[in-house]
Order: sequence, then C-alpha cells, then structure tokens
Amino acid sequence: MIDVERVDFIRVPVTDMDEANRFYGEVLGLERNPNSPGDDWVEYEVGNVTLAVMTPHTHDDEFMPLPPATIALHVHDVAVAKTKLESAGLEVDEMWDSGVCHGAGVSDPAGNRLLLHHRYAPHE
Repeated sequence: MIDVERVDFIRVPVTDMDEANRFYGEVLGLERNPNSPGDDWVEYEVGNVTLAVMTPHTHDDEFMPLPPATIALHVHDVAVAKTKLESAGLEVDEMWDSGVCHGAGVSDPAGNRLLLHHRYAPHE
C-alpha cells in the first residue's frame, strides 16, 4: 500500500481561461485559491477538493473534455441551482430523481460535463 492521504486536485481541462474563470469563479461562485501557480493553472477550492482549471496546450497536452459527470458538485437544492444557472444564460439538463438523489447536468464553457447533485435519502 502507498498510504494515500487525500485527493490533492482534479485537473479540469479548458480552452479559454477567461471564460473558465468567469464560469467557475463568478457563475458557480467557487473560491479561487490566491496561491494558484499561474494564469494557465487556476485552482478553485470546493470543500475538501481542489479543481485545477488549466489549459492543456500550455502543459504539453492536448485538450479533451472530461467524461460526463466526472465531477459531481453537491448543492443544497438542485432545482434552485438549476434555476440560477439558467438565469445566468446556461443550458441545464432536466432534473432527475433516482429515488435517493436529485441531479442535473450542465457544461462549462469548454464542454466539460458537470453534475449538480443532492442526495436526499440517508445511506443504508
């Protein structure tokens, strides 16, 4: 075993940092880490996980959006979050109910699919 302590960050590839910073910082309201290493790698703190929003082409990589729902963002109320994002001009998928949680998908400006998620039933 290697004794993993936590997830340090999740790399989120984007094509336009200005659009990404507006989406993650202003639209979603995530806290930007002031110690982010550069203009092409900006870290947003989300509870116990850091989203490292970055431009792959400046890090010797090619852009490819994340697979759908790689990142599920816990929100208090999916319907309220959906309405707020739609009022900011975003298209949000129809809300679904799995019997234990609600969810709705949304894309960031680079096409990364995010999931708004709220579990309402307790874990067994």
